Amino acid sequence: MHLYDLWFILIALLWVGYFFLEGFDFGVGVLTQTMARNSTERRVLINTIAPVWDGNEVWVIAAAGATFAAFPDWYATLFSGFYIPLLIIVLCLIGRGVSFEYRAKRDSMRWQLGWEQVTFWTSVIIPFLWGLIFANMVQGIAIDRQKSYVGSPGDLFNGYAILGGFATVVLFTCHGAIFTALKTDGEMRERARKAVPVLGLASLLLVLAFLLWTQANSGNGQSLGVMIVAFAALPVALFFNQLGREGWAFVFSALTVVASFAMLFLTLFPDVMPSTLNPAWSLTVSSASSASYTLTVMTIVAAIFAPLIILYQSWTYWVFSKRIAVHHIPSGH
Repeated sequence: MHLYDLWFILIALLWVGYFFLEGFDFGVGVLTQTMARNSTERRVLINTIAPVWDGNEVWVIAAAGATFAAFPDWYATLFSGFYIPLLIIVLCLIGRGVSFEYRAKRDSMRWQLGWEQVTFWTSVIIPFLWGLIFANMVQGIAIDRQKSYVGSPGDLFNGYAILGGFATVVLFTCHGAIFTALKTDGEMRERARKAVPVLGLASLLLVLAFLLWTQANSGNGQSLGVMIVAFAALPVALFFNQLGREGWAFVFSALTVVASFAMLFLTLFPDVMPSTLNPAWSLTVSSASSASYTLTVMTIVAAIFAPLIILYQSWTYWVFSKRIAVHHIPSGH
């Protein structure tokens, strides 16, 4: 295996890890307006992710940084071709973080409701745009011989990509509902459990349609196997949810998210950005990679620091593993 193959796998793992962790964050954000009935319940939902959301976002920073260092041509084409949706994502990530921190800075109900709306809408927009971007990346975009995107922003909003965006939003919301059932107690736990079957059925239909379309366009034997795992895992998650075994439900929900996005990378390889104008102009792991020396240094650094970061984040989840409920929230918050 070449080092550029290894770094494609590592970058894929970073993206998949980001969507697994930040996916339930986004789902919880959506539930703040679709399941919570009052400000106190919204505070409960936000508190379930408050200790971990910023750590989860480290994964996307690491993925972008690793892409820049290991595949500079991929990074340049990706961030220029998807400049507008990526800019919106960055602005939404900033606004979402600020909404968590500023919501309780004033006792004004209008102030709190305003920031809660920011939490909700950014939690919808970000996963939709991520789904749109990755769908276009797998399907291919208009890249010329100079490795530049020559299409228009409107070209990114095609049927396949829009389906990918909606499938991502609904899947993450289902993932977030299962996480909510795992992390809360009392009435909110029961309400989250009751929401999971509806969200799960919607997720199954949308994700099934999107991944089947993906498999038909550019799939292979490996992607087919992973697609089957994604389809099998979600009904198992719903089954455990009905039994009240939220831990196992979350494991299989996570497996659905991981398998779905892993399939996209399996259909992409060995390309990193296919060209719809000419297959010869597609960016591949070999043509878009950095020099061997750069990849060697990156591999050594990653081998040292990546395990430490994963251990620290795992410890954080362990420390904040207890359930919370409405009675844990002080009056007026």
